[in-house]
Amino acid sequence: MLRTILITLSLSLFAAGVWSDATLPTQDLDGTQDHPLLKRYEGSFIVAHDGQAFDEFALPTGPLKEDADKERRDQHNNHWFAPEQRLELEGRTTRLVYVVPAGRSSLEVVRNYQDEVEALGGKILFTCKGEACGGDSGRSSSGGGGEMSLAMVLYPEERINDPAFSNGHCALTERIKDQRYLAVELPAQQAHVSVLAYTLKAGSSCEALDGRTVAVVDIVESQGREQKMVEVDAAEMARAIATTGRIALYGILFDFDQATVKAASAPALTEIAALLQSNPDLKLLVVGHTDMAGSFDYNRTLSQRRAEAVVTQGERA
Repeated sequence: MLRTILITLSLSLFAAGVWSDATLPTQDLDGTQDHPLLKRYEGSFIVAHDGQAFDEFALPTGPLKEDADKERRDQHNNHWFAPEQRLELEGRTTRLVYVVPAGRSSLEVVRNYQDEVEALGGKILFTCKGEACGGDSGRSSSGGGGEMSLAMVLYPEERINDPAFSNGHCALTERIKDQRYLAVELPAQQAHVSVLAYTLKAGSSCEALDGRTVAVVDIVESQGREQKMVEVDAAEMARAIATTGRIALYGILFDFDQATVKAASAPALTEIAALLQSNPDLKLLVVGHTDMAGSFDYNRTLSQRRAEAVVTQGERA
């Protein structure tokens, strides 16, 4: 019965035009524009975008390598790959996805971006092509049961919010070939740029974009984040625990994929120590959290390590 309902719903959505096939773009996606630091490849159109006022971004500066733990997988059951060399960046992030005019190769696109960033005084940190980039060079951000790709490392599939079969979704999820990558530092602009270019091997619903080159441009501008979190002192912690039995703290920080407590966490840990000193009979259960990258078992272990690190640091505070 449930399956029948789902099939009927899917057919209704197609009939109503909720899902429609990709088409050749003739203008930028509504509400998008080039980043002021970097021009586009001439004749390209923006089909997807994303960005945050302050976020983290791992910029690969070397090829992907498979994790030493051969059993480690991502959420889509792909063997885990990550760059051994990378820069852990924080700041304003901007992602722009362009569909390039017909007949233009990924090599030509990357070379043009390279010329542009060098004219701005940029420093080339890393370049690669095809299999030399590591992982599966035939995949974009989508796919399961194989090896992770460079696109998955830069922007995993679960972060894509473009409608199914839209130009943006097709550009980011279809099979690919002729992958090229460029990582750049712009010292004068206090920014870093990632350019991933490839040619689409699109299926039926994305057929309009088959053979077209896509340029995925990520820009990270180094800048301080706005200080908007209210500091929670020991007395407030005690009141919250007495009232609800728990409290969520956001001032305890870790680097990506690490369990070492960052120095900026000191104020929160000091207040936790003060809470315990003033309430010697209080027993706390510390729970750590991770992002969605990685398998359930890996993230559970990382969460436990982070919780243990908080306890250790709290005892020293």
